[in-house]
Amino acid sequence: MQEDEPEATGSVAPQVAAPLSPDLDEEDWRRAKAALAVALDPQGPGTLVSWDNPTSTMKGSFAAAGAPFVKNDEICRAFSANLNGTSAATLQGTACRPSGGEWVIKDIKPAKVPARA
Repeated sequence: MQEDEPEATGSVAPQVAAPLSPDLDEEDWRRAKAALAVALDPQGPGTLVSWDNPTSTMKGSFAAAGAPFVKNDEICRAFSANLNGTSAATLQGTACRPSGGEWVIKDIKPAKVPARA
């Protein structure tokens, strides 16, 4: 019997690098990425685009936060994001894409919430 290969049990779900939140699973991030692409479309009106995953109960929305701009030969756009589900968060960031490519989040951080008077 060889001990070279670890036995695959399937009990551990693959970890997905979802830059929005560690709470997002692979399907959450797939749905979120699709909504992000629509929200950031340079030809789009910059309206709020929502997504949800009934299986995980995660949901959220994206909105462009300004006009598209070019940086390092990529089209970039600032955005805001809201996440709801096991945890809630309001985020702001920037995503860029090469011509004809997919949007990639370049930076993301908690959104600054205005102080209440």
